[in-house]
Amino acid sequence: MAKPFATQLRVGSYCTAPGNHFKPTQAFIKLCSKGSLKEAFENYAPAIWSDPSLFAHLLQGCVPKQSIWTGKQLHSLIVTSGASLDKFVSNHLLNLYAKCGELKTATTLFNSMPRKNVMSSNILIGGFIQNGDLETARRLFEDMPERNVATWNAMVTGFVHYGFNEEGLDFFSQTHRLALLPDEFTLGSVLRGCAGLKTTKSGAQVHGYVIKSGLHTDLCVGSSLAHMYMKCGSVRDGEKVFEGMPLHNVVACNTIIAGRAQNGYSEGALDQFNLMRMAGFRPDQITFVSVISSCSELATLGQGQQVHAQAIHAGVDSVVSVQTSLVNMYSKCGCLEDSMKVFSESQDLDIVLWSATIGAYGFHGRGQEAVRLFGLMEREGMEPNDVTFLGLLYACSHSGLKEEGTRFFRLMTEKYDVTPRLEHYTCLVDLLGRSGCLDEAEQLIRSMPVKPDGVIWKTLLSACKIHRNAEIAKRVTGEVLKLDPRDSAPYVLLSNINALAERWVDVSDVREAMRDRNVKKEPGISWLEVKNQVYQFCMGDRSHPKWEEINRYLEELVAEMKGHGYVPDMTSVLHDMEEEEKEQTLVHHSEKLAIAFGLMTTPSGAPIRVMKNLRVCNDCHVAIKVISKISLREIILRDASRFHHFKDGQCSCGDYW
Repeated sequence: MAKPFATQLRVGSYCTAPGNHFKPTQAFIKLCSKGSLKEAFENYAPAIWSDPSLFAHLLQGCVPKQSIWTGKQLHSLIVTSGASLDKFVSNHLLNLYAKCGELKTATTLFNSMPRKNVMSSNILIGGFIQNGDLETARRLFEDMPERNVATWNAMVTGFVHYGFNEEGLDFFSQTHRLALLPDEFTLGSVLRGCAGLKTTKSGAQVHGYVIKSGLHTDLCVGSSLAHMYMKCGSVRDGEKVFEGMPLHNVVACNTIIAGRAQNGYSEGALDQFNLMRMAGFRPDQITFVSVISSCSELATLGQGQQVHAQAIHAGVDSVVSVQTSLVNMYSKCGCLEDSMKVFSESQDLDIVLWSATIGAYGFHGRGQEAVRLFGLMEREGMEPNDVTFLGLLYACSHSGLKEEGTRFFRLMTEKYDVTPRLEHYTCLVDLLGRSGCLDEAEQLIRSMPVKPDGVIWKTLLSACKIHRNAEIAKRVTGEVLKLDPRDSAPYVLLSNINALAERWVDVSDVREAMRDRNVKKEPGISWLEVKNQVYQFCMGDRSHPKWEEINRYLEELVAEMKGHGYVPDMTSVLHDMEEEEKEQTLVHHSEKLAIAFGLMTTPSGAPIRVMKNLRVCNDCHVAIKVISKISLREIILRDASRFHHFKDGQCSCGDYW
């Protein structure tokens, strides 16, 4: 990956004094580089006054610690010594002011320099870019009578860094027309620009230039190429670049791991992580963030715990980005208490970690705790952002906290000046819809300042199912189908609503429309992890080697459940069939199969964690409450909407989901 843009002007490259300058001892240079400027000045004062060019090393020592006050003192001494006429010292002084954000002083100094050169112009341009003033940097660039590759580097990288990818690529095109030879820093920035635009067309053209220039063997360029392809969704092309690199390093491995996790290849990301460790590379914090995220997506608790242990061994478990990933991973694996433990032990809380923890509470239906944590965050002086409010609104919508949720939506705009995104409006629609305010929710969608998508309409449609409002449901279904006629969700939800009302003719009409348009319903799939192996179940799928054993166990379990008052909810069957057929259909829902397998194969008393791709139906929800009571097990189910924690015949959602 390319180095940060602020380092690419290579200001330090002219720190070696010109030929006739006094060469200071290594001790003096070391003191300056460590920031021990007072000690360096006092010990080497005679040498400095005899050769004022040595002030350059002292000025350079001010930059890492942003020691502008010390720099101004040195500036006074430089003027006194007459060294301000030395362009070598002047450039370092200019660099100090530019890097420390003193741009007005830097500009004044630049304008007063009797002999401006490309280096001094590059320094000032770099200062403005670093502080986000791209327009001023561009004007300075255009006024330069002479430019070098570093000048073009600065402009390309600056525009890409701030998200102006097209402008950055335009500058790169100009360098090509001028026959300038870009280096690995330029190409790294250009490829990041292509990745930002998510277009492989431009990236492939740059790739061709990279091969012609012979830089395809460079680790930095190769990693940037792989990243570009991965970011654009071309996983295999990124892998080919990686495989063709003569050498690999941690950065290159991280690129492949992150690219696979971002494109839904989480298992492949874990495989690459294992290969990386076998090759002897030491994973860093970036590696662990990606790998832990992969465990989150797969909801593989065992692997996640192993990776956590490896992060501790690597000494990066206290890094806030790693802790944030751990909070998300444990939450998505159903271990909310472990998420809270990571959060409570953190010594360096930032807004991202606060927001992740609030989101974790919300995902588990613990709305009151999310609200409490938000209040604590405010008292700590931490300013919430759009992600914080998204987690907070989600928490309120899944806990029935209508008043609190609407108050937070107002607070977001009125107090914190956070502009709501479509996702925030979707949470508010969910909040209103679940609480029965269907008309208000529909009006909100039609009046909001952002264009509605299929998700927000389907959110309202789900609320119509909860409250059995066929009239609004039919209207909303039409809105969803305008956006995507092949989306199965609105058909299924409308069919559900009609089935609940036993309007079988309407159910038949919906299913016929699905057949005519070749729309396929997404099958319900449930999975769980047992001894680090993931087992998947689908209704009607008899391919599991222990199918007969699972089926017998489940039938015995249902008989025992009925003895404890369980009555199958036939309204959860969306077909017009005999009662016995309906019951058999309900028995073989994927989550029941997964739970039965879990009860058969895990130690007595151990919690069972099941994941499902769709929302849990009413019958399964009731059934799992009974199972948790008679088996004396905690059953944790993550469906498409949230987590349900079943224990002693009760569910954490309070039957509000």
